[in-house]
Amino acid sequence: MKKPFSLNAQNLPLAVTIALFALMYGFGSVMYDGYFSWQVFLNLFVDNAFLCIVAIGMTFVILSGGIDLSVGSVVALATMIAASLLEFRHWNPWAVIALVLVLGALFGTVMGLLVHFFRIPAFIVTLGGMFLARGLCYLISIDSISITEPTFTALSQARINVGVGEISPSVIVALVFLAVAMFLAHYTNFGRTVYAIGGNERSAELMGLPVARTKVLIYTLSSFCAAAGGLVFAFYMLSGYGLHAQGLELDAIAATVIGGTLLTGGVGYVFGTLFGVLILGQIQTLIMFDGSLSSWWTKIAIGALLCLFCLMQRGLESIRERRKGTGSPRGRKHRKTMPAPATEVGVASTMQKKVA
Repeated sequence: MKKPFSLNAQNLPLAVTIALFALMYGFGSVMYDGYFSWQVFLNLFVDNAFLCIVAIGMTFVILSGGIDLSVGSVVALATMIAASLLEFRHWNPWAVIALVLVLGALFGTVMGLLVHFFRIPAFIVTLGGMFLARGLCYLISIDSISITEPTFTALSQARINVGVGEISPSVIVALVFLAVAMFLAHYTNFGRTVYAIGGNERSAELMGLPVARTKVLIYTLSSFCAAAGGLVFAFYMLSGYGLHAQGLELDAIAATVIGGTLLTGGVGYVFGTLFGVLILGQIQTLIMFDGSLSSWWTKIAIGALLCLFCLMQRGLESIRERRKGTGSPRGRKHRKTMPAPATEVGVASTMQKKVA
């Protein structure tokens, strides 16, 4: 009988992430008065809803073994398009929201097509996308545009009482994105193909999986999430600016890796990304409660955690390789004696059984 959840090398990073979150929350509760409160906990969601949405899209990209460096610039571009259309053109706010989401998805689709069909590394394509989106911001305006539109202002100031505290509507949007993303990742053919591509793209093609379509959809989804994160960020800041969200792509990558997703792809959980985002939020909250530390300690702490989790992932990869025999001298000798096509077909057959 298959166990619903067991602690093994695959889900150990997620367990470590959740334990680290609980440890940090316990540390803050003991060290600082007022830290142990529902509102402080809920504020982690309120202040990081946009990052959570962006990191969800990034999780799919990293699960497939890719990278998306353009998300921070897409967030800034989304705020600029929304602010300019609302304030200068006086568009209907719901039409603006729909247009921004469509443009974000199209931006990702173009990057996905370049990555797959032109065989250009995702790092290069998304780096170009990052500069392009940031440059488009300054074509719209070099100054910050304040948003005074009544619907955006009302949504920005709205609070929802959940019994133990208040949250903003952006938190509901982020949780909906999380629920849909978890369903996509774990209960659809799209999600299984994403994991298969991250495990071994060549084998996924040999299995007959729709690799091309899935890779394009992955980058479409990532940019769509970035555009949605940009709208949430516009609600949060009530402005559009070309300098918004600088370095956000690195925060999204850090949250994904700290959440337990393997940088080389194929292993990870969308749910873990939520805790990765909350851990980044807790670092900022702890520094704010302490009051004596500079905000640069946030970057130092994130960098240290990122290195720690990368080392842990590397160690777990080594353990998995040893168990498969590919990391041992005997395993390497055995692999050398096997014909290459047979190896690929063998891996494809194994992965096909996993996906089925």
